[in-house]
Amino acid sequence: MGIPRYIVAGPSEMLAITGNGIPEILLKKKHFLWPLQKCTRLDISPVNYSFQVQAMSAEKLPFYLPAVFTIGPKVLDETNYESLIKYAKLMSNSDKQSTHIQDLVKGVIEGETRVLAASMTMEQIFKGTKEFKQEVFDKVQLELNQFGLYIYNANVKQLVDVPGHEYFSYLGQKTQMEAANQAKIDVAEARMKGEIGAKLRDGETKQNAAKIDAETFIVSTKRQGEGKKEEVRVNTEVKIFQNQREAEVVEATTVLAKKKAGWSQTARLAEVEAEKAVAIREAELQMEVEKKKAFVETAKLKAELLTKATVEYDIKVQEANSELYKRQKEAEAALFESQKKAEAQKANADAELYARQQAANSELYAKQKEAEGVATIGKAQAIYIGSILKELNHNYPALRDYLMINNGIYQEIASTNAQAVHGMQPKISIWSGSNSVESNGGEGGSGLKDVAGLYRMLPPLLQTVHEQTGMQPPAWLATLPDHK
Repeated sequence: MGIPRYIVAGPSEMLAITGNGIPEILLKKKHFLWPLQKCTRLDISPVNYSFQVQAMSAEKLPFYLPAVFTIGPKVLDETNYESLIKYAKLMSNSDKQSTHIQDLVKGVIEGETRVLAASMTMEQIFKGTKEFKQEVFDKVQLELNQFGLYIYNANVKQLVDVPGHEYFSYLGQKTQMEAANQAKIDVAEARMKGEIGAKLRDGETKQNAAKIDAETFIVSTKRQGEGKKEEVRVNTEVKIFQNQREAEVVEATTVLAKKKAGWSQTARLAEVEAEKAVAIREAELQMEVEKKKAFVETAKLKAELLTKATVEYDIKVQEANSELYKRQKEAEAALFESQKKAEAQKANADAELYARQQAANSELYAKQKEAEGVATIGKAQAIYIGSILKELNHNYPALRDYLMINNGIYQEIASTNAQAVHGMQPKISIWSGSNSVESNGGEGGSGLKDVAGLYRMLPPLLQTVHEQTGMQPPAWLATLPDHK
């Protein structure tokens, strides 16, 4: 028995122990290694893998996606023990910097990136870079789980144009032109607002000045009216005092004079108040007239400036839109012409292929239906013959005779035989020989009788053959009489 060794793993290492007393694999940071046990050090530090994946969007626009993935096995804990077991089984014998690991990781990343990019438009990929990165991260992580690998970090860089497909450069030029045009529009609007603001300030200044003048005129008019009113009041009081003094002397005259003075005061006050009210109303109306004039002048000036700026802006916008529309139409016409040519070629090829496929499908369908008909007829005939055979108690000669009678075979044979003998017109000859032999008695009478019968049969046989076929018997045998 050997002596056990105490083995300790490094900070970024794990010990994978197999052998005696271990059912499968044991992962430890430190362990007593007993005899018949083997220990492998696993480097679990993550490694950076840089790739430049070429993919294609849903509009069939190719692009490069530079990416850097930091990948490695997880640190051992209770939740990822099975993941480290997978890594120890599948990846422990490979160097993480080897082409085997790089090809594996690159294959997974390229496959998932291309599948995801093919389902998204270029605008979705460009604007939703964060979502695209997260989607690629999730799908790649799902594939790497079966190897016990974990993505610590994934950095998807800016998309790069494929030479010959400068989509992003054209998009940048478009954005730059839009920004420049927007800046020109902003400058024109700022200039318009400045000119309108200056005119508004001038109008407001004139309006405020007119307002102040009107208010000053009203105040001065009120002061003059109050002064006159006070003067009238003083004079009236003096006159009343004098009248009172005179009333003391002559009551009757004073009463009459007092009443006259009261009536005169009332009339004078009414006249003064009427004059002052008219003056105040004239001042108010004059102020309203000045306000209206200032407002009309301001509105007129604003309308003139706004109309002039609007017309200039519309003219410039129409010119820019006209030039842009012209260029767009030229580009659309060229694109439409190329698309129509491609569509026409594709349509011709599709039509020819469709015609060939339809002809082949029709021929195949006819053959299939013919074969199905033959098979159906054969099955029906087999069932029919089986039922007849069962009724005939498996008598095959009777079945054969029935089928020949039912199918008209005997009738055809009879008709064929009749056609064969038709027109032959056979001639029947009857020969009779002497019966001298029969009357001859004796012991040899039976043998001579047979010979005599044979000789009696030959002349009619030869005569019949000659009449039917025209053949003559050989001279040594017999000579037929000449019937002419």
